[in-house]
Amino acid sequence: MIQLLEPFFFMFVRFIMFCLYLFLFKFANMRSTKYYFIFSWIASFFWPFQSCAKKSQEHPNLVFIMADQWRGTALGYLDVEPVITPNLDRLAAEGVAFENAVSSYPVSSPARGMLMTGQYPVSSKVTGNCNSENAPYGVELPVEARCWSDVLKDQGYSLGYIGKWHLDAPYFPYVDTYNNRGKVAWNEWCPKERRHGFDYWIAYGTYDNHLKPMYWNRDAGRDDFYYVNQWGPEYETDRAIEYLRNKDGCREEGRPFALVVSINPPHTGYELVPEKYKTLYKDLDIEKWCQRPDIPKKGNSNGDFYRNSVKDYYACMTGVDEQIGRIVETLKQEGLWENTIVVFTSDHGDCMGMHGVIGKDIYYEEAMRIPMIVTWPARIKPRRDADSRIALADLYPTLLSLMGYKSVIPLQVETFDLSERIISGNGFQPDFQPYYRIEPARSTNGWRGLRGKRYTFAIKVENGTITETVLFDRSDDPYELKNIVTENPDLELKFKKLLRKWLDRTNDSFAMFLD
Repeated sequence: MIQLLEPFFFMFVRFIMFCLYLFLFKFANMRSTKYYFIFSWIASFFWPFQSCAKKSQEHPNLVFIMADQWRGTALGYLDVEPVITPNLDRLAAEGVAFENAVSSYPVSSPARGMLMTGQYPVSSKVTGNCNSENAPYGVELPVEARCWSDVLKDQGYSLGYIGKWHLDAPYFPYVDTYNNRGKVAWNEWCPKERRHGFDYWIAYGTYDNHLKPMYWNRDAGRDDFYYVNQWGPEYETDRAIEYLRNKDGCREEGRPFALVVSINPPHTGYELVPEKYKTLYKDLDIEKWCQRPDIPKKGNSNGDFYRNSVKDYYACMTGVDEQIGRIVETLKQEGLWENTIVVFTSDHGDCMGMHGVIGKDIYYEEAMRIPMIVTWPARIKPRRDADSRIALADLYPTLLSLMGYKSVIPLQVETFDLSERIISGNGFQPDFQPYYRIEPARSTNGWRGLRGKRYTFAIKVENGTITETVLFDRSDDPYELKNIVTENPDLELKFKKLLRKWLDRTNDSFAMFLD
């Protein structure tokens, strides 16, 4: 309602200023220094309100919704998996729905680090998950990093962050939460000076009890967290709606805003989802959907994990979908929809037993492919996009460019500005997106690779020696069952050269092993 009345308020302000001008000019001799000073003083009082309104109208708001571990093919409108997502289906019909989006390092902290910095992991420094095991190797988001949120803060945006952060490494004595009491500690508080411009803050590091989540609010100290007896996505959506409605002045009125809603499900803890969503899948014939050749047979531990988990995985997605619908409806009710960019995506996918892999952190499509929908009614025409090779990390320069801040994108940003492809479907796109898996203790150990339109290529190095190479032709082998590198030495050489060129471009010392 406030947003609808705002233009009339500022029209009234301008009218008052105009009347003051006429009065001073005609009756008080505007040429008098004394009265000119009075008018200038009055105008200076009203001018910030006008400039804030102008910025709010010219530059869009941003609502960035990111789930965790949401596989790219698990969307109802794609008709690939039997998941119910009516709100995302509608969102996809109102914006650009990318069907070929990827996460270049399909693990939580590195993916988030790339998104926030627009840099690949060697440069972002977030080379592994933020936990106590990796903490000695400096894997957390550097306080000096120039995040996209820092850029928007400097441009006058109000910034809010709700949900999972996972960019701070735990330190001793560990915060007393269940996931810090084992061999490896995971959860950590983020102090204000490490929040990169976010003023409104209801968040946690990482915590997977979705039915009783915990949070730190904006002013909480390290030991001042609290628990909620509510499913995490519901609670976070309640807070997001309050932010959009500006309840209790939680954001600065008259300024554009950027809100991140970082939802943990469908991350593991799949079963920790309200029963009303589970009920929707109780009659799903799992075996019908387990005929894919990349799902191990029944009786295999990985195959059984998939069968025992996938209904709850889908239930989590349907529950999150409902929350997204609530956010979109609020934007429309508050008159914010037309000039707000809404993004839905995920930090990575989930193999869930496919290919014999439980989890992510691998080059397979189930881990790398992610959902990505971008809407902006004022400028983006709806379409399905199966061609654009876009990665999660590209959203840093892409969104800043869309929002009118191309000129202030930091020089150290390494990822690609694909804003023109979002607007028109044309323009530049990279031939490949990179793939990473890094050992924080030794950054030249692990995997590097490239994923293009047709092929996925990756090389593993251990202690200075190439120990494994994979090459999949996804056009002939969509389930990536056959590694064709041995019978294609020319292709292997071609991709090695391309990978070497990429690694040189990004100052990655892994390149030395490709000579």
